[in-house]
Amino acid sequence: MQSCCRLICRTTIKGNSNKLLKQLEARMLASGPITVADYMKEVLTNPSAGYYMNRDVFGEKGDFITSPEISQMFGELIAIWLINEWAKCGRPTPFQLVELGPGRGTLMSDVLRVFSKLKINEPDFSVNLVEVSPYLSNVQEKCLCKTVNKKISELPEDSQHYKESESLYGSPVRWYNNISDVPRTFTLFLAHEFFDALPIHKLVKVDQGWREVLIDLNREDSTLRYVLSRERTPASLYCRGKEVRKDLEISPQSLVTIQVMAARIHQDGGVGLVIDYGHEGDKTDTFRGFKNHKLHDPLIEPGTADLTADVDFSALKWAATHPSTTEDWKANLTYGTVDQKDFLTRMGINMRLEKLLASCRNEKLATDLKSAHRMLTDPMEMGSKFKFLALYPAVMEKILLKYPPPGFS
Repeated sequence: MQSCCRLICRTTIKGNSNKLLKQLEARMLASGPITVADYMKEVLTNPSAGYYMNRDVFGEKGDFITSPEISQMFGELIAIWLINEWAKCGRPTPFQLVELGPGRGTLMSDVLRVFSKLKINEPDFSVNLVEVSPYLSNVQEKCLCKTVNKKISELPEDSQHYKESESLYGSPVRWYNNISDVPRTFTLFLAHEFFDALPIHKLVKVDQGWREVLIDLNREDSTLRYVLSRERTPASLYCRGKEVRKDLEISPQSLVTIQVMAARIHQDGGVGLVIDYGHEGDKTDTFRGFKNHKLHDPLIEPGTADLTADVDFSALKWAATHPSTTEDWKANLTYGTVDQKDFLTRMGINMRLEKLLASCRNEKLATDLKSAHRMLTDPMEMGSKFKFLALYPAVMEKILLKYPPPGFS
């Protein structure tokens, strides 16, 4: 392998004390360098040592804080948006809420509370969560259902879900490993900080064309480093002909996931809301780690820090409106992206803050509410970093011309 000098980054293996690092070392010694995508997948979701698999990584004691953890206002406005769009579709039943990567379950908890207050308690309403982490699924169960590892009858052999319970408001809650396993019906899809954690391939354009950045073991000093592939790799097939950037981050898993969402929305009815930090196809080299709320070298102590990359929303929108060769559906409609500050402001976060402050008798709580509002909406905080993208079936085009998606205009 030819090294990519400007990208080299190393981490010393200290006595092989890191379990995941030992596994990666053995793999690289046996078969050579691995893609950044393979590295991310192992670091984040390795069954025995993956970052997400055995710990609570959210909140002040974790490595990062998400918008739902900051204030109930965020989840409440998301719930209002979902209810509004469900009503715009004619309030169809049965229907389901499907969240991809629910974290602690905080966002879904806020959404369900609003649904209950507004009497959205349809008998055919269900909650389906796509979560690969056994630990986090237990955290979510405790948050949403106040049970942990609830004793249930043995699931049928053909069951696609691996866990089930009942929410505080009576709706069934089920957990799935993959979006493709979720039942087919009218769906309100929600993906908040989900796509940023999906594996990416890193590519660099050289004189000979696109070459992939790989991660290799330097056998001389037992360090991890970036190297370039000598030839084109399958990931380079995702590079578009008109691409002007010299460095790319491509996530095939993200494209496949958004296409599954789009196909379901077209065939079964529904809408989708994607919320994440990202860009419109103009950024490069955003792959990074976070540990204790600080930037962290992705190659140091794998499995102990979050790995992430900014979401390419231009790629998501392209995939959502271009069916794969195996699917038969028309191009869906996408709206956005819009900045989080604009979405929340248009949805009424300022009025919600004033109402909460008016009923607040605790000075510290009032200060916390104002601080949360600032963090969610300030362009220097989360206000401009996070983007909102909405998906609709093509058949709703005329309705949306008359009643545009709230928060997007």
